[in-house]
Amino acid sequence: MSAAAAAPRPAVLLLHGPNLNLLGERDPAQYGTTTLADIEKRVTNLGADLGADVVCAQSNHEGVLVEQVHAARSMAGIVLNPGAFAHYSIALRDAVDAVDVPCVEIHISNVHAREEFRHRSVIAPVAQGYISGFGVDGYDLALRGVLLRAAGTR
Repeated sequence: MSAAAAAPRPAVLLLHGPNLNLLGERDPAQYGTTTLADIEKRVTNLGADLGADVVCAQSNHEGVLVEQVHAARSMAGIVLNPGAFAHYSIALRDAVDAVDVPCVEIHISNVHAREEFRHRSVIAPVAQGYISGFGVDGYDLALRGVLLRAAGTR
């Protein structure tokens, strides 16, 4: 077996914040009808195609999300949809800043075309990338971006 074949596959954490468990039901005009399970399957399948494992998690609780970010220290990166926590969770921001892995923040809707309070993310300044407004296609971009960053190619 070659050394390349023996190399472990990179793992990426796909982490969703509050209310994202309601995707497909909640405000379909804004978020579409794709469910969280659909997104997780899509990203997991793309990860497999790209040679990576994707670990999925969602919580409506800030502390649980912080602990998930901490646990991702041994992973290649994080794709994070923090939901509303993007706008005010200093704890989640500090967790992303504390771990030494690339993180891409993703939002399904174009938050800058919405209410004023959604225009600022406290997490974006410590993330390596930020994607907003591409619907669920943004997750594909985020995963690719995290893997490029983890490989040191971007």
